[in-house]
Amino acid sequence: MKEIKAYIRKEQAEIVLRKLEMAGVTGMTVLDANALSQWADQESFSYSIDLVQKYSTVVKIELICNDDQKDKLVEVIKKYGYTGRSGDGWIFVSGVERAVRIRTGEENVID
Repeated sequence: MKEIKAYIRKEQAEIVLRKLEMAGVTGMTVLDANALSQWADQESFSYSIDLVQKYSTVVKIELICNDDQKDKLVEVIKKYGYTGRSGDGWIFVSGVERAVRIRTGEENVID
């Protein structure tokens, strides 16, 4: 299993989420976040240039998928999260050692 964490522009979130669902994702966590980064988009920020270079409002998407789905889902996020401007975001993929469903105790099943 893999965990995908993506940090994308807020204005791209709706289409990215819709396309992930169309690609078969049945569950994910979506959070508004303030990113501390040098990739902040200075055009869409309302604070001073000093703060713009440090903080940016982004959407964080977290999802778990089977190993054979990861490349397809990363491509969906890349394609629909892209604007070509600085601050389009990042995608991180990590391994998941174990997953336990609290209600049933079932392990390592993604549905």
